[in-house]
Amino acid sequence: MESTMTTDRELTLTRIFDAPRELVFRAWTDPELFVSWIGPAGCTGDTADFDVVPGGAWRATMLDQDGGEHGMYGRYTEIAEPERLAFTFVWDVAEALLDQSQVTLTFADLGGKTEMTFHQTGFGSTAQRDDHGIGWTEAFDKIGPLLARSIR
Repeated sequence: MESTMTTDRELTLTRIFDAPRELVFRAWTDPELFVSWIGPAGCTGDTADFDVVPGGAWRATMLDQDGGEHGMYGRYTEIAEPERLAFTFVWDVAEALLDQSQVTLTFADLGGKTEMTFHQTGFGSTAQRDDHGIGWTEAFDKIGPLLARSIR
C-alpha cells in the first residue's frame, strides 16, 4: 500500500513493508543499509555517516547515472527506536542553505509488517516539494526488496 498527501509546503508518504519495524527503522539508521536504497531511480547511495543520538549529525551522498555526486546532511531531532525518527534535511549545495526541511518518520507495528509514515515540511516551494515527493517515492521502492533480503 502506498499513499501520498501534500499541502503547499508539506509532503506525507505512507508505505507498508513486509518486515518488522525494527528492521525498517534500521534501514534509516544503519549506514550500510541506507546507502543500499537512498536515491531516486538511476541514483545509487555512495556514503553515509550517522551519529544517531539527539542532536547528532548525519551526512550522506548519492551518485546519479552520470557520476554526479549529491550530498545531503542534517541533525537528528528525535529518536524513539523503533517507533519514531526525526531529523533536519539540507542539500549540500550553497543555494540550499536556506532550504532546511524537517523529516519525521513513524513506524507502526502491524504484526510483522510495518507501516512507515514519512512527513517532510519546510519546503521553499511547491516545486521542491514535488521533486522530493518523486525522489523519496522512487527511493522507497528500493526498500522493500532490500528488507526482504535482510530478513532471509
